Amino acid sequence: MQSEFMKRNAVIAIRVSSDKQLHEGDSPEAQREQLELLADSLNARVKKTFIFAESGSKIIQPMQEAIDYCADKRNDVQLFLIKSIDRFTRGGADFYGPLKHQLDAIGVNLIDKYGIISQQRVNTLEHLGVEYSWSNYSPSKKTEYLEAERAKDELRDILSRMIGAEVRYTRLGYWMRQAPFGFTSEKIETRNGKRVILKPHPIEAPLLIRIFDLRAAGIMHDKDIISELNLMGFKTREHYIRDKHDRSKIIGKRGGNLLDKDAMDLLLRNPIYAGVNNEKWTQGKPIRTAFDGLVSIDTFNRANQGKVVITELGNDIRIETEIAPPHQVNKGIKNPEFPYRKFIGCSKCGSPLYGSSSRGYNGTLYPAYHCNKGHYFRVSKMELEATVVEFVKRISLSQEQIDFMTNTVMSEWEHRQDRIAADITQFDRQIKELELETEVTIRKLKFLESETAIKYMETDLMNIEQKIRELQIEKEKKLTEEPTNMGKIVDRVKYFLENLDKLLIKQIDPVKKAQFFSVFFDRIPKYEEIKSRTENTSKITEVSKLFGLADLSFPILVAPPRLELGTQGSSSLCSTN
Repeated sequence: MQSEFMKRNAVIAIRVSSDKQLHEGDSPEAQREQLELLADSLNARVKKTFIFAESGSKIIQPMQEAIDYCADKRNDVQLFLIKSIDRFTRGGADFYGPLKHQLDAIGVNLIDKYGIISQQRVNTLEHLGVEYSWSNYSPSKKTEYLEAERAKDELRDILSRMIGAEVRYTRLGYWMRQAPFGFTSEKIETRNGKRVILKPHPIEAPLLIRIFDLRAAGIMHDKDIISELNLMGFKTREHYIRDKHDRSKIIGKRGGNLLDKDAMDLLLRNPIYAGVNNEKWTQGKPIRTAFDGLVSIDTFNRANQGKVVITELGNDIRIETEIAPPHQVNKGIKNPEFPYRKFIGCSKCGSPLYGSSSRGYNGTLYPAYHCNKGHYFRVSKMELEATVVEFVKRISLSQEQIDFMTNTVMSEWEHRQDRIAADITQFDRQIKELELETEVTIRKLKFLESETAIKYMETDLMNIEQKIRELQIEKEKKLTEEPTNMGKIVDRVKYFLENLDKLLIKQIDPVKKAQFFSVFFDRIPKYEEIKSRTENTSKITEVSKLFGLADLSFPILVAPPRLELGTQGSSSLCSTN
């Protein structure tokens, strides 16, 4: 009874450096067993056990929570038990000293399993019967500080080896981080040993590819793309939120959100989806990964619409970004009054033209396109748009190009048919998941007694049922959709390819008219080039590869092969030679 009365209260503080060590290596269970034996040998009662899965090198030390517990006099703690100083902190003497000083100030003894921390105190003036704060010291203090510094050095060596290896493997094209949305990690045998690459995620990857395809096609507004993807079951990944001081504690969950504009832009701008990695470990130099992306570089560039552009020149890869300020995003290019602004360049400097109307002395407005780069260049709206029409009238495509374009249309139609089938499969998967969720919710309802909880569960059931109905309606639409008459479409495509000027002139929407015109070129053509082309059939601006033409890079280019120029009806071919 006497020994029980004399027992002191102790706390056990256990720390592992990562969540992985919770189950491997120097696990909490192993530390707990050792420290409980230490408590028994000291005739101490374990009042509380703290487990921290957090690095002890950070400014905010995980052990602070346990020290604060000891500082509360109501807890009546006399001993603070740790396995070793490197489990107490990895921050070196700078962190060890202040932490131990807090325990000394409240009269709590810090004890380690290996006995490096001595409980002996020496007063250098004891023989005179005098004591000062400076004369009272611990003989093991220097050893403790050296051990704390050794632990810090060991941490630095471990991290240098580990991070150094990860940086090298990253530069070789492997993946060293958590798999981004749309991918899953997989270890494979390589000439560099077992390394991690990314593979398409079976559920997430098709959704992400659809975002890129729809954005690259340019036929849907962003809000429509977002609605379609959310209907198909898009949700961000769910992650557990852990206590910042104790990583073993789960305090919440985040993620599981529907797609929105910001999330879509972040996904679209990430070059990893085109098989290109560009991060701190590559020193900002884009590299080709050792695995394929989800989309091609061409699809990535078209989906980003010039905001992010990946160019590949041999083994050299470059990424150019042009993110406009928010107040400029919706300005400029889609202006029905001046539809060709930013589609045609200044004759002097090549910069995209702007459009505005100046007022004359009599109050009449004179609309014109002009350059704003510090020199005078101005052409009336009527003249420029008439020049564009004349330019298009003089272009016709060869039969080879017409066949190429019609085959492209057929390929696109087949691709869309495959996509419809994939959509139906996705809808079926979504419906099955929701039906399973309904069954689980109904089972839970049977065991609930709280009226409030039952009310919330019933609301969830109604939402699930509504979602199932929406998916069934969309699935039915795709199943009953009238098949496209591809014969008529192909005939219409051939007609407009043979009469390009009619496609431009008959277009009512001026913005779409300008967008159609821009398809002809790989770069913004100068106005003088277009005007010269209408007057001289030996000159033409660089024409887009969309029509299968040669990729030439002269400032003013002669006609590429297979492009028929001259007056309408002419069958002569201009050669680049």
